[in-house]
Amino acid sequence: MQTQLDAYLEHLRSERQVSSHTLDGYRRDLIKLREFAEREAISDWNGLDIARLRRLIAHLHRQGQSGRSLARLLSATRGLYKYLNRLGYCQHDPANGLMPPKGERRLPKTLDADRTSQLLDGAVEDDFIALRDQAMLELFYSSGLRLSELVSLNLDGLDLPAGLVRVIGKGNKTRELPVGRMARKALENWLAVRVLSNPADGAVFVSQKGKRIGARAVQLRVREAGVRELGQHVHPHMLRHSFASHILESSQDLRAVQELLGHADIATTQIYTHLDFQHLATVYDQAHPRAKRKGTSE
Repeated sequence: MQTQLDAYLEHLRSERQVSSHTLDGYRRDLIKLREFAEREAISDWNGLDIARLRRLIAHLHRQGQSGRSLARLLSATRGLYKYLNRLGYCQHDPANGLMPPKGERRLPKTLDADRTSQLLDGAVEDDFIALRDQAMLELFYSSGLRLSELVSLNLDGLDLPAGLVRVIGKGNKTRELPVGRMARKALENWLAVRVLSNPADGAVFVSQKGKRIGARAVQLRVREAGVRELGQHVHPHMLRHSFASHILESSQDLRAVQELLGHADIATTQIYTHLDFQHLATVYDQAHPRAKRKGTSE
């Protein structure tokens, strides 16, 4: 079983070219599945049936696993069995028809427009690190990039005169995004000093030693800026969420936001409509004379 599992993971890595994050998640889930099969005295993938898999899902749910985590395990299982069926190792899919338990869907955390401006408009020192960090913050918010898209961005993906950035997102799909005026200015300031590090390759964001900056380093720099300017922890995805929420709030164009974020399914984008409603509900509660609770001052 482990041999076939290793072959499938290599297929995901080399042929499907999934992200390292997705690959790690699938590996953990499928090892968990294989260990469960071994405890059930199942010696090959043909022996795992829907009843046993349902029992595993129920057990993990009772242990506190979220519906989202269990959905990923089922997705990984379906992918594995699709691969095994194609090669003739199996003739069934035990995950077929199984659905994960529904869990509470958490709304993503965002910054409102004023807090975002406060984060981005802080004093920027004229040095290598400060200019780089400002360019990263501005680009995250200006274009709604994922963390992986920002760290993998190369110079040939930037067209500042045209105000465009070209990124490779999930599923190896390329999309072009607008870059706003303030982000273009921050990037121009950064690129002017980037050359001082003698960069090793075409990475847009590099360390002082010229090496491409990693995801963890970016997270730490964003977090430090949030604490310094706002007194709170900020992470890159919060800026992406804020970008989406603010665009939707102003335009009411869900399809456009879907394209900008690179979501394959518009249902993923629809969570931002809930955020927009929350904003409208707050305004309503504060402004409508019949919405105010009894006993509150006018």
